[in-house]
Amino acid sequence: MKLTILAILASLLLCPTLSAQNAVVHKTMQTSKPDSGDDVFVPISKYIAAGNAEALSAWFADNLEIAVLAKESDASRAQAKQIVKSFFDTYTPRSFDISHTAGRANMKYALGTLKAGGEIFNVTIFLTCKDDRYKIQQLKIERF
Repeated sequence: MKLTILAILASLLLCPTLSAQNAVVHKTMQTSKPDSGDDVFVPISKYIAAGNAEALSAWFADNLEIAVLAKESDASRAQAKQIVKSFFDTYTPRSFDISHTAGRANMKYALGTLKAGGEIFNVTIFLTCKDDRYKIQQLKIERF
């Protein structure tokens, strides 16, 4: 337990999110406090729940692994944004809840449930830290 807490604290200290990302988060999220800590899954969750592919793509790595409904590919940020936008257009999100998060220095992941288009999807998000910012390295959306 102590090692997990230390790992999370170390990752937060070693990898704060970008000021630009924070600006987008604080502009978009009325409920967040500017200095309330950098839980990167808060804005990511809000963007998924809202079906906002544009804002979500700001968190994408330059190249990432994306799997949507069993179609897997390595994609650029722009390609991944189009894939996610197409998914959101077909399955309008109603809610997104993260059920589990974990991580260690320089990496985090989350498992969540997305209710969209009258269906339920499992979502897996894997983040890595590079150049002092977290980026989505892998995103997977599959039917429940």
